[in-house]
Amino acid sequence: MTDKTNQHTFVICAYQESEYLEECIRSLKNQTVRSKILLATSTPNPMIEGLAEKYHIPVAVNKGEHGIVQDWNFAYSQVSTPYVTIAHQDDIYMKKYAETVLAAMERSKLPLIAFCDYCELRDGKFVLKNTLLRVKRLMLSPLRLKAFQNRIWVRRRVLSMGSCICCPSVTFARENLPEVIFTTGFRSNEDWEAWERISRRKGQFVYIPQALMAHRIHSGSETSNIIQDNQRSEEDYQMFRKFWPGPVAKLITKIYSTSEKSNEL
Repeated sequence: MTDKTNQHTFVICAYQESEYLEECIRSLKNQTVRSKILLATSTPNPMIEGLAEKYHIPVAVNKGEHGIVQDWNFAYSQVSTPYVTIAHQDDIYMKKYAETVLAAMERSKLPLIAFCDYCELRDGKFVLKNTLLRVKRLMLSPLRLKAFQNRIWVRRRVLSMGSCICCPSVTFARENLPEVIFTTGFRSNEDWEAWERISRRKGQFVYIPQALMAHRIHSGSETSNIIQDNQRSEEDYQMFRKFWPGPVAKLITKIYSTSEKSNEL
């Protein structure tokens, strides 16, 4: 196994007691290249501590302000390697995720982020194709061309139609990015807002059109909770306004909101 522990870290954001956390950990331990693994949490408990001890993983506890954005920024700040992946505790990573993503970033002259295609994990089954996944792949298709990965205009056009980059699939090139990645004030679109800001920078959005991780959809997920309380539609409109005039943004938001229903069970 190739050792990349001096180059890459998986930092798992662990919250409360997730029944899926151990499966996520195992998927990171089973990678074809060895990376550092760190658990970051603002809710330390015996379950997290027990899994950390079982798998010999250090734990960083956020004793400051809590929330999705604050927890992600805290997790990111705990890493010292050039590359970092913020892993979500419910998701799993295919064994060649790190190998493939790191190789792609190392071939890039100035990588900002690298991200891959993904599948969904519903009721223990991998879903490779559905309407939402097809639409996101279509939206990202311009970035299959390496020449377009460097083009700010192309990246912004891709992002102008919706949040098509799966957050837990992203690996960050820390040396080419600001110290703070995510902005407070968002509950569901903190990742999309981050991609929008990063898209303005010189460098590459390295896209790997292979499903190298699985994003779990379940009733207890934060995404499902946000959709149910309608906050996401409000944040979607704020994001579309970064690219479009108000009336156009309102129309796109109405259309876009229907696609989010696929994240409900």
